Amino acid sequence: MRRLPVFLVLDVSESMAGDNLFRLEEGIGTIVSTLRTNPQALDTVWLSVIAFAGIAETLVDLQDLAAFRAPALPMGGGTCLGLALDHVMNEIDRQVATPGRDRKGDWRPIVYLFTDGKPTDQVAAARSRWHDHYATRADLVAVAIGRYADQATLRSLTEHVLLFDDTAPGGFEVFVRWLTESVSVQSQRIGEPGSGRLSLAKADPNVMQPLTTAGALVPGSDQDCVVLVGRCQGTARPYLLKYDRETLPIATDAFSIELSGYRIAGCYPLTEDYFRWSGAGGAGGSANTADLMGGAACPHCGNPITVALCGCGKLMCLRGPGEATCPWCREDLRFAPSADQGFDVERRQG
Repeated sequence: MRRLPVFLVLDVSESMAGDNLFRLEEGIGTIVSTLRTNPQALDTVWLSVIAFAGIAETLVDLQDLAAFRAPALPMGGGTCLGLALDHVMNEIDRQVATPGRDRKGDWRPIVYLFTDGKPTDQVAAARSRWHDHYATRADLVAVAIGRYADQATLRSLTEHVLLFDDTAPGGFEVFVRWLTESVSVQSQRIGEPGSGRLSLAKADPNVMQPLTTAGALVPGSDQDCVVLVGRCQGTARPYLLKYDRETLPIATDAFSIELSGYRIAGCYPLTEDYFRWSGAGGAGGSANTADLMGGAACPHCGNPITVALCGCGKLMCLRGPGEATCPWCREDLRFAPSADQGFDVERRQG
């Protein structure tokens, strides 16, 4: 039977840390288990998972639903969208069967691209390659997760762009249901007249908004979060601190202003694989700790201080003032009580 190839291309950059990445990972399993209850989807849909951050890799080659196993999602620094596009095009060439003299080939593949950030690499060459050679052979559906995703770039790739409000109550459940229904609808229409045109399930307007006009764009920002990476002093394992941008309105009788800062969202354990997924880059300038509100304990050892700066420029955790050894450079240090003055730290690309 001819296959309906479906590629899930997932942003696993640092800005996805926390609930978003966990829910996305959980959602893949829900999508597959639900599609397995649809006989037509079970017979035709083949699913592949591609992840991208500073690099792009295939986590699961095209698999039929019966054999598919949802992968654990990695995390890395950077949002290399151009690299991801090139990778999925290479995978279409490698994995999708084209029509030949003695075969019909696979059905038109569908690519679902999910991202919550802005590209940290050049997209122009990959975009031209897509429009010149792939847009007529495959369908691309782009989902902008949250209001800071680069919607303009996504709209330059495809007419099928949706803005997903990840803060809406029950939003991820609605989102997963929409994706599952969209794949089901397309599998049902295979072979029908006009089935070459992509069909998507109706989106819940409280959670997902189709972006069809320039006026629908929401202004984005390159400063939506601050991501820091440190190592546990006790175990030397890496961790990630994420601060989300927060606007604080201040109003008096004489004036009204908005102050912008970053509030702690959480501190998450990393594995060494994070650095491979961050690619050759990863650094995204600097941030001053005076702009960062709140803190979180080390996820590996529980030390309450996770923004202690060594002379090598790297962060580590501390229990408090006193002697310490940097888990990055192994230098012995002595930390004095803080004077509550801000200092610059290296931020990641997010």
